[in-house]
Amino acid sequence: MLKQVLEVVDLLDDATVNGKKVEAYLQGKGAAAIHVETVSSPKGSTDFIQIKIPGKTGRTNGGQSPTLGIIGRLGGIGARPEQIGFVSDGDGAAAAIAAAAKLIEMQAKGDTLDGDVIIATHICPDAPTRPHDPVPFMDSPTDILTMNKYEVSPEMEAILSIDTTKGNRVINHKGIAISPTVREGYVLRISEDLVEILQTVTGQPAVTFAVTTQDITPYGNGLYHINSILQPAVATSAPVVGVAVTAASTVPGCATGASHEVDIALAARFAVETAKQYGRGKCSFHSEEEFARIQELYGSMKHLQTLGGVSKN
Repeated sequence: MLKQVLEVVDLLDDATVNGKKVEAYLQGKGAAAIHVETVSSPKGSTDFIQIKIPGKTGRTNGGQSPTLGIIGRLGGIGARPEQIGFVSDGDGAAAAIAAAAKLIEMQAKGDTLDGDVIIATHICPDAPTRPHDPVPFMDSPTDILTMNKYEVSPEMEAILSIDTTKGNRVINHKGIAISPTVREGYVLRISEDLVEILQTVTGQPAVTFAVTTQDITPYGNGLYHINSILQPAVATSAPVVGVAVTAASTVPGCATGASHEVDIALAARFAVETAKQYGRGKCSFHSEEEFARIQELYGSMKHLQTLGGVSKN
């Protein structure tokens, strides 16, 4: 996986990179269905890219194997002209594209997964920044609703959301960490299957991170969010798990020279190994029975997927 990461970081660390260049890189690896679309706003533009890799018994081929979504979540891969070069925030995109490259290469060599895998991210080398405590955030040319529209597909039956999560003082670990499963406004228990995969991939005890109610609500409601890692959860009924690329110190998302290729490779490898097991039905993000029971006991929490209402009390 490190080979793919090195290639992808070199590709993305370019002031002129765009979705079509990423598409050409992936097409050079083998066959895959790739869609690129440019979306503009007053703050700039970005290229959304979605890659679908069909599985042997996946939905695309009329089978029953479930579809995994892998989303590289970020504001931008660069903050030009304010910053020169690839920024820390770009790690999510790099991991997602590297995972796509690896899966395409595997398929070309005869190793096809059971289920379909859909990978989505966006490519913006000149994204704006915005103030955030304790360090500045990367902003995006598009709002979160637009990002979810282009990155979260109804075909995704479970989602891994990969995001740089270094701009905080609560995750003091260099490497990767996973979140509890989030579904329809509920924060569920951490998946034992994903913990096992994480420990296998890293060779270390599993590192997880806490999720607050604020983190699983949509951006734009005026509440503090650790970052956008769980924003896909507001746009789907599928279970979502955050895969955080982390640091032991507080690192701004707009910092350059802060990306560690080995850590990006861990996130990408975790995504690929999860895709293998999920498509085979050997990896569950949560217990369907327990999810049904918690809804029976406490009702729907889908209102947390909305901007909510203003209390008059």
